[in-house]
Order: sequence, then C-alpha cells, then structure tokens
Amino acid sequence: MNHRLFSVFVASVLFLTGCAEAVVSFDATDTLEGKVAGEKALAHVAALVDFGPRPAGSEALEKSRQYLEKELAALGWVTRRQTFTTKTPKGQVEFTNLRARFGESAWEAKVTGLLCSHYDTKLYDSFEFVGANDAGSSSGLLVELARVLGTKPAAASALELVFFDGEEAFGTNITASDGLYGSKYYAAQVLLEKEKDRPRWGVLLDMVGDADLNIRAGILIPRSSLRDLAKAQEDGYVVDIQRVEDTLQHMARDLLSAAGDLDLRSHIGISPDYVIDDHIPLNVVAGIPVINLIDFDFPAWHTPADTMDKLSAESLEISGRVTLMLVEKYLLPAKR
Repeated sequence: MNHRLFSVFVASVLFLTGCAEAVVSFDATDTLEGKVAGEKALAHVAALVDFGPRPAGSEALEKSRQYLEKELAALGWVTRRQTFTTKTPKGQVEFTNLRARFGESAWEAKVTGLLCSHYDTKLYDSFEFVGANDAGSSSGLLVELARVLGTKPAAASALELVFFDGEEAFGTNITASDGLYGSKYYAAQVLLEKEKDRPRWGVLLDMVGDADLNIRAGILIPRSSLRDLAKAQEDGYVVDIQRVEDTLQHMARDLLSAAGDLDLRSHIGISPDYVIDDHIPLNVVAGIPVINLIDFDFPAWHTPADTMDKLSAESLEISGRVTLMLVEKYLLPAKR
C-alpha cells in the first residue's frame, strides 16, 4: 500500500471507529467556505423572523426550536435539548439550549470545537421586536453552515453546534445576574466533563447579517468577569485564564488570516473594546477559548427597525465563508 493510500485508510478507520479524533486536513481545491450560500441562510433567517418576537419562555421560541430541530435533522445532525429553570427579574423562567452533533453516533465521541449562536430575542412590552439581525442572522447562518459541514463528515463530526437560549437580559442591559443564561448554564455543565473531553475552542456568531457588514471580533475578557473565575476557584476548579487569553490572540490572528485568504479583510477586524456576549462564560467559567464574531455597528440594534430589510444574503455569505475558512484551515488542524 503506498503512503497516500495508507494515510486515507488510517483517516477512515479513525473516523469510523470513533476511537480517536477524526483527521481533518485542509484542501485548498475543495473548501467548505466555497459551498456557503447566502440565499439559503437568509431563507432560514426569514423563517425564524416569521415566528415574530421570540423571547425566552415564549411559544414563538418553542416554534423556533422545533424549526431548528427539523432542519438540522434533515441535514444529518442529531439534536439534544438542554433545559433548565433559573431565577430572573421576571421570576422563574425555563430556558432551553439546543445542541447538535453530526451523525448517528455523534454523542458517543468528543468534539474539538464549538460553533454557537443565541436564538432568543429581547423582550419588549412597548413594541414588537422580531430580531432579524439579533439573533435571527446568526441562527439562520448556523443552519446553513450545518448543511455545508455535512458535505465533509470528518469536519462535521469534530464540531458541536449550540443555539443558546436566554442571551438577552430582561432588564435594559446584561448584568452579572441578568442575561447570558444559556451560555452560563452550558459552561457550568462542561465542567462536569473530564478536561480531556471538553472542546478546545469555539466560535460564537452574533449579528452577522447587516447589509453594511463590519464585523469586529470580540476577544478581550473584561476583568469584572473574573469574579466568576474567583468563585470557580473557591469550588476547587481553576481556569488558566492566561492560556485562554493567549489562545484568543492566536485565534484573532487566524481570523484575520482567513479573511485575507478570501480577500474579505475590509469586512473583518478585531474589536479594541470588550464585548459582553455568550463567549464570556465559555471563556471564563469553562476555560474554552471562544472568539465572538459580531457586527455591533448596527443602528437598528434593539429597536423595532431590526427587520429583514436590513440584512443581505451577501453579508451572511461573507460571514459564513470567513467562519468556515477559519475553522477548516486554521482551527481544526491545529493542536492548541
């Protein structure tokens, strides 16, 4: 057997048996990013927006879950609900994170990375907020990325897709006790797994469909967030925050390289400021380096104007292409 055939044989055995991490290599002649279809992503966003406002605990959000489950199942992904109830300014509220892995034996093996979005919308009593960009765009795009990833099972099986519930605060802003409910719970559950079985990195998508796309990735960890770390230390678990921060810096450079590979640097940069989003609990509580791809330069944010006409298929395609180039070329092959 020649060397090339032997390599293919070994890769196939590892993937089929699940006894080791799947071998994922980058082939510039057959890239995942080249298969992303912005129109398909936009159609998923429109379907979610058609359910209307989708705050945590609402019937519309349950319809969104069912839609996501149906679409992902049709693409070969196996979903699991992660449901919990916790105290909020609105009283006890039930939240449900939706997790997805690829293939029938998906949940019997560990994954290398996470691709995440939140899928709830902020609750407003004074106007109808349908959240086309926040968070319809990232959730719709994640379904399209699930389709594309399914064309390369080795890559798909190395990832878990997570749709977080309860990212939005019930009050005006996210605080230490209001907001990020789903990602906090998810991060705490990760700690119940052996360290070797936890994901090594993640990419969080949020507000990625603005027709005037200007992503500035969040990679900084606010010092105030380390209060969670201090509590974790009291409980006997210590996050190596320096390792997380160092890895985030590497991921930021990889992101810019991925955008450069596609001649899309004009749309992608790194935020000089802290961004409070679902990546923070994953970074600080679970110790998983997660970069946040977000376009916060969006005048319609948290207003009635966050509607479908503010989005474009081109922007969703750009966001998806850069995400998959980052994942396939830089993150999956690396041992961080």
